[in-house]
Amino acid sequence: MTVSERTTIRSNGATAPDATGHVLSVEGLTKLYGDGCPDCLRLTGPETETNSCPRCGSIVACADVSFELRPGRTLGIVGESGSGKTTVLRCLYGDMPPTSGDAYLNAYAGGQRSIFKADPQERRRIRNFHLGMVYQNPRQGLNLMISSGGNVAERLLAAEWRRVDAIRERAAGLLGRMEIPLDRMDQIPAYFSGGMQQRVQVAKALANGPVVVLLDEMTSGLDVSVQAGVLDLILEIQREEGIAMLVVSHDLGVIRLLCERTIVMKSGRVVEAGVTDQILEDPHHPYTQLLVSSVNS
Repeated sequence: MTVSERTTIRSNGATAPDATGHVLSVEGLTKLYGDGCPDCLRLTGPETETNSCPRCGSIVACADVSFELRPGRTLGIVGESGSGKTTVLRCLYGDMPPTSGDAYLNAYAGGQRSIFKADPQERRRIRNFHLGMVYQNPRQGLNLMISSGGNVAERLLAAEWRRVDAIRERAAGLLGRMEIPLDRMDQIPAYFSGGMQQRVQVAKALANGPVVVLLDEMTSGLDVSVQAGVLDLILEIQREEGIAMLVVSHDLGVIRLLCERTIVMKSGRVVEAGVTDQILEDPHHPYTQLLVSSVNS
């Protein structure tokens, strides 16, 4: 195993942040689609029940989103479709650039420089070494026409692993942990069930030993029994390896199971934030109350 291969695995401590600080801090994250105008933020949001600016037609996908994530902890983002929660993840992972705001990752420049200010080469390195992403649709996170082991290897190669035996050992270990039969390691995921595809995607996201894993509606469309199995596996690995997670879901059951703290979004804005149990048992914002009551009714 090369030096870069050793430092990729967080259990060795090489890339783990100071346990007394925040692994990720997001400040004022805003994403607009369109040219924007001075009135975009004033004319959109929960009060107006829209994220489309009536003056210029721009879409305010999210605005002034701020939060902190501690090492080994899990933060949930909940809200209806179009609330902006997926946009937050995709900006953090580098799938799209934000319009404004900052995000500080302790694994990058000691948390002193925003990852949004990084140049393209640095952003690729942040993505390849320090972050993991699990998309709602496995087709976004996997190449369905290369083997499940090959998908994990692809991630490891991006993180500068070079020894074939080490790559194959790591892939086999992760796929085994995700309950993928090892005799299917060399088969393509195109013929796997949706639950198996998601588990391969989780193995791929964990391969580089990330400090933060971003999970976007990963149980959506899965059978309830399959959901439970996937969530249990993620919880087990997260507790063992101390990975911080940011979980986007519209399912309050998933949020309750996985997340210590939760933020609630509507029309691109954060309307409530706090301890998950408090938010779900005693919601303060009318929209959060509506979300909780719709589940309990």
